[in-house]
This record gives sequence, C-alpha cells and structure tokens, in this order.
Amino acid sequence: MTLSEAAARADALAQAGDERELAVLRAQWDEEIESDARNPDYRVRAQAYRAIAQFRFRQKLELLRRGLEDESPAARGSALIALEGLSRTHPGDVNAFRPLLHELAARDPNVAVRRLAVVCLKNGTPQRDTIQLLEGIAESEEADPELRKTARVVQSALKKKAIAK
Repeated sequence: MTLSEAAARADALAQAGDERELAVLRAQWDEEIESDARNPDYRVRAQAYRAIAQFRFRQKLELLRRGLEDESPAARGSALIALEGLSRTHPGDVNAFRPLLHELAARDPNVAVRRLAVVCLKNGTPQRDTIQLLEGIAESEEADPELRKTARVVQSALKKKAIAK
C-alpha cells in the first residue's frame, strides 16, 4: 500500500468514526509521513502534507509549519489544505500559525498559495489584524481578482463571527 492509498483509507476510517483502526494506521505510517515530508522531491513532500490531514494527525502540526515554509508552491499549498482541514474543528490551529498565514496571504509569489492562506484564515478566531489584512487584499487593485474575491468573502465571514460573539 502506498502512502496515498493509506491516507485515503485513513480518511475513510476517520469519516466512519473508527478511531481504533485509524490509530493503528497512524502508528504504521508515522515514520513514512515524517520521511516523505523531508524528501527532495516536492511531489512526495506535497503528498506527505496532504496525508497529515487525511490521517487527522494532529501531532504533526509542527511538520505542517515546515510545509508552509517549503520552497515549492505545491508543498506549501498541500500544507495549507491540510491545515484548513484540521482547523475546521480546531480554530486554535489557525491561531497558532496566524503570523505565517498572514505572510503567505499577503506576500507569497504564488497566487494559489495566497488564496489558500486566506481560506485557512476563515477557520480562526476573528482577530482585528486578520480582518484588516483581508480588507487590504480585497481592496488592492494589484491583487488577482479571485484572491480579492476570496479575501472579501473570508473578511465578511470573520466580521459576522466577531459580531456573533
């Protein structure tokens, strides 16, 4: 079984609520994920970062930080997708990475990575600096139209969250 196949199996187990089997699978693939996240091939690293979310591997959050700082846009994107998935039920994950997410959303040279960073921010708490950053991106005429639209939608969602508190 490949890591990709194991990750798909882990995702199915997690969705079915089979925590026992998921824990067994995590134990079997723990070292493989760690090793693949350090592989020289960006495609292998990207798969490892995606697998962290599929395995619901909360113990690997610091490994995701490595992915967010990766030289490859594909690896950064995969790490962002993983973080977004994990943070849906744990907003503290976004809060822990907030400065790095702000940096990626504002300055990453890859527009898809910037957009993914903005999407991640929606799962965090509605902090003023994040809302201001998103407003700046949404109003920037130099920014990609899709990025501006995504920033506007996430900013609006965070403002609603802030009001609801």
